[in-house]
Amino acid sequence: MDHSSELPPDLPKPPDRTQRSIHDHADDRFTPQHDHQFTNHQPSISLDESAWFDLSQYDQSWFDRGRPGWFILLWWLVQGLLFPLSPHPANGFRCWLLRCFGAKIGRRVVIRASARFVYPWKVEIGDWSWVGDRVMFYSLDRIVVGSHCVISQHSYLCTGSHNSRDRAFGLITKPIAIGNGTWIATDCFVAPGIRIGANSIIGARSTVLNDIPARKVAWGNPCKVQRDREPFAEI
Repeated sequence: MDHSSELPPDLPKPPDRTQRSIHDHADDRFTPQHDHQFTNHQPSISLDESAWFDLSQYDQSWFDRGRPGWFILLWWLVQGLLFPLSPHPANGFRCWLLRCFGAKIGRRVVIRASARFVYPWKVEIGDWSWVGDRVMFYSLDRIVVGSHCVISQHSYLCTGSHNSRDRAFGLITKPIAIGNGTWIATDCFVAPGIRIGANSIIGARSTVLNDIPARKVAWGNPCKVQRDREPFAEI
């Protein structure tokens, strides 16, 4: 029997407690009885096992940095002060600094002030090539960049790694070679020992773990050849 009909007309009808809005049902997702969906299936991860590496055994006494310690410290001081404080268009000045420390830099090369070179005497860059902002030449071994190349911002050319099968985490170095007319797009990682053939393009944020032949367009993680690169009509 509906007694609400007996209420005076100026009073609101009491809500029907048997009905719930769609919003009420949606809120059920956040009630405690549903928390088990997020907590009951966590995998067991061990954090306290004994380390397989023993870094107390690490030894790189065999590694030849190519220059005496005082010379290396002088370069790092110059790179830390003069490089970043040099004006944006002062590419010739930065190339001159690199040449003073043993790098082989070609004509009309563009090198941004935030680019970094660990050991410049192990670096060679051909004519008219560009090195973008915050590019890292991790030149524990030799890095050769051809002419008319573009190494875009935030890319990392890495010639050093470690032996993951060695308990002492032994150092491994291998050279990198990049052919003429190659474009390494932004934020790429090029691994030790890699060769990238002339006139290839490596897409942004690629991880290059294997050699790339000449005249290819490649991208991905790991980087893979996607298609051939066609020459310009006037060539």
